[in-house]
Amino acid sequence: MPINPPAAPIDVPRGLKGVIVTETSLGDVRGSEGFYHYREFSAVELAETRTFEDVWHLMFLGELPDAAGRAEFTARTAALRHLPADVRTALPAVARATARSGPLAGLRTALSLTGAAAGFRPLYDIDAERRREDALAACAAVPTLLTALHRLSRGLEPVEPRDDLPYAANYLYMLTGQEPDPDRARAIERYLISTVDHGFNASTFTARVIASTGADLAACLTGAIGALSGPLHGGAPSRALDTLDAIGTPDRIDGWLREHILAGERIMGFGHPVYRTEDPRSRMLKRIARGFGGDLVDFAVRVEERAEALLAELKPGRELHINVEFYAGVVMELCGLPREMFTPTFAAARVVGWSANILEQAEDSKIIRPAARYVGPPPAQPVPAA
Repeated sequence: MPINPPAAPIDVPRGLKGVIVTETSLGDVRGSEGFYHYREFSAVELAETRTFEDVWHLMFLGELPDAAGRAEFTARTAALRHLPADVRTALPAVARATARSGPLAGLRTALSLTGAAAGFRPLYDIDAERRREDALAACAAVPTLLTALHRLSRGLEPVEPRDDLPYAANYLYMLTGQEPDPDRARAIERYLISTVDHGFNASTFTARVIASTGADLAACLTGAIGALSGPLHGGAPSRALDTLDAIGTPDRIDGWLREHILAGERIMGFGHPVYRTEDPRSRMLKRIARGFGGDLVDFAVRVEERAEALLAELKPGRELHINVEFYAGVVMELCGLPREMFTPTFAAARVVGWSANILEQAEDSKIIRPAARYVGPPPAQPVPAA
């Protein structure tokens, strides 16, 4: 019987740029058009018109709920916010150990512990319904874990979740201990919806690679969180605000920007590996910021205008526009979130997108296993004596 020879290796661009690795029904990013969608709906339109729970339902179940479905799904997920007793007991030690690294580092440990306490089993060994139940539980637990770790690191007691508040409002409530202003809760909800998913970014791809091994859901999410923690991925919202702080005053804008652009330094909050237009998420967040108004917003708009002009002058042909992080930082600052919680807040949204991708990947039993080209010294060399 003839044996098929192995397929010849295929060279691909660095970073897999432009390489299609699978099919998905969850959404897409059309970078040249400045558009992205969740399933068949514009993600920005969803953020403007629907609730976070609606979008969560869409990503997990494939359709937007009606009013009755929304109420049922909201109540169902709210009931999952409460942590197992063993996890609550362990959180102070996790917070102490990760105090200098921040809540996102603590979340990696805490979420792994939560999955173990909840009895998460390998995706390979459970059916689709059990996988979805695990994913719902993990997504519901993430805001509780993040806010508890943040408060514990500051010497404060965690705030228990409230089942009567929607996802975003409850997140702010657990963070501050006070019921949030409705306008600020809605602003954060719109931000969360806009960042649920965004194509095969580094953290989503990481989650799918781990899912392809059949590992449990907490393992997949822990890997995704690790990828998100990198400054080139999810760590930029606070760094964009740090740029505004470094510039300081309107009279310093041009000089500061020109100096750093000519030095070849990255201006945080500008440029995106996919979009060649303005990031549609930033357009929406800019509208939200302008709705609040104030000196910070006016300054951010001025920096944006001058940065785009100077980037066009000094880096012609690069098409460098603001990305989601620029106005995300402004909106979160206006809504009272501490800067160390900006990227964790991103994670509180993206966990839903990661989980939807994990559930989709779990339907395919093929492990993701690419190859690398060896470029070291030629083998096989004799092993030298000790």
